[in-house]
Amino acid sequence: MSSGGPKIPSEKPNANRGVDSIEDAATWLAERRIEDIECITPDIAGVARGKMMPSAKFLNDSTLALPSSVFMQTISGDYPEESDMFSYPPNDGDLRLIPDLSTLSAVPWESDPTAQVICDMYDHTGAPTAYTPRNVLRKVVDIYSAKGWKPVVAPEIEFYLVKTNSNPDFPLEPPIGRSGRPISGGNGYSIAGVNEFDELIDDVYDFSEAQGLEIETLIHEEGAAQLEINLNHGDPIELADQVFMFKRTIREAAIKHGMYATFMAKPIQGQPGSAMHIHQSVVDMETGENIFSGAEGEETALFRGFIGGMQHYVPKSLVMMAPYVNSYRRLTTHTSAPVNVRWGYDNRTTGLRVPTSSHVARRVENRIPSSDANPYLAIAASLACGYLGMIGNLVPASATDQTANEGDNDLPRGLLDGLAAFEADDNLIEVLGESFVGLYSAIKREEFETFMKVISPWEREHLLLNV
Repeated sequence: MSSGGPKIPSEKPNANRGVDSIEDAATWLAERRIEDIECITPDIAGVARGKMMPSAKFLNDSTLALPSSVFMQTISGDYPEESDMFSYPPNDGDLRLIPDLSTLSAVPWESDPTAQVICDMYDHTGAPTAYTPRNVLRKVVDIYSAKGWKPVVAPEIEFYLVKTNSNPDFPLEPPIGRSGRPISGGNGYSIAGVNEFDELIDDVYDFSEAQGLEIETLIHEEGAAQLEINLNHGDPIELADQVFMFKRTIREAAIKHGMYATFMAKPIQGQPGSAMHIHQSVVDMETGENIFSGAEGEETALFRGFIGGMQHYVPKSLVMMAPYVNSYRRLTTHTSAPVNVRWGYDNRTTGLRVPTSSHVARRVENRIPSSDANPYLAIAASLACGYLGMIGNLVPASATDQTANEGDNDLPRGLLDGLAAFEADDNLIEVLGESFVGLYSAIKREEFETFMKVISPWEREHLLLNV
């Protein structure tokens, strides 16, 4: 999170991103000679879904729609079983795509002039669709607004560059850098490690600038060809949009250079996992002041309540921050990943870290989410936890200055354990919405069942001739 502190973000114009009206959009598209426009929205997994259309048709206010079933699929394209909390609409009716013109930007990797715009989803009555990811996050932001609060977030996204791999049975391998040698691990904050991929990173910056996306810093992490991008702090929906777009951008830049970028939580055995840390603070909408700090710079009861809420509710909402079977391979002891919801001042071994800062910039870093999480849902869950702690006056445990990721694992150890805790908490269901919780849980159960049909190399190695 940038050192300036968590004030209400100012709305500064960006010539490469966003317009105020359809008339401004017409001018913006004409100036860039845009021929086609992608109308996209994140599905439950955070994958871009939508339609491409000629710019002229877009400007004529054509009705855009997607079937509701698009948001009821697993990551493998399957459909979950119905349950007490989830059932399919009988007609698989259309949901309307309503473009958010503030997100209009170029698609710089396309050969023909192309634009993109992120859309919100509405049902046939004109009501926001409660279970779509952008609307889930908006619901959480709105409950803060009702209290006169505005949450501010800054995500940090880790990912790996790997050799192209067409056979999923083969393990992933680090790519060859500009030195001509395979990339090795242990290069945290290494400038030489970043320089191995200078041309690819140049494209990431160029693509980002063309889309009006702002990168604060880029570093090499501990893993082999593992990088991290830090984003400036700001509005949760805007920052989730940026993570959504950055994932597309980084994947496209990697493909251009003959490799893959992966946001799997644990893509390579023996290497560190990839996280999406979320820095969070809250400001008073009227004064613009950080509600985590008092008049004399002291910690407030709301700050303590936010941490207390994170400690109580993060394990119950973990499935939104660690959404796949692979996510739990990252959350293991004796690694750099957190395994509990202990907190501490500038302690990177805890799940919840309070970075060293001025009182203006006081914030809580949630280090538990993995980079495979849908950014809208991970941010929504994290903010929901803090909100419930503040309104419930929850008291956190004492801060620790000890190593906290080598003891017992206090988080759910797998997807099914996480889902049981998720579905059982009425407070989370109320904040996130019953329709979303029911749908999300059904999808995750189906994904687990699909995973269980796959026989792993470990099973063949240790069971084939021994049992």
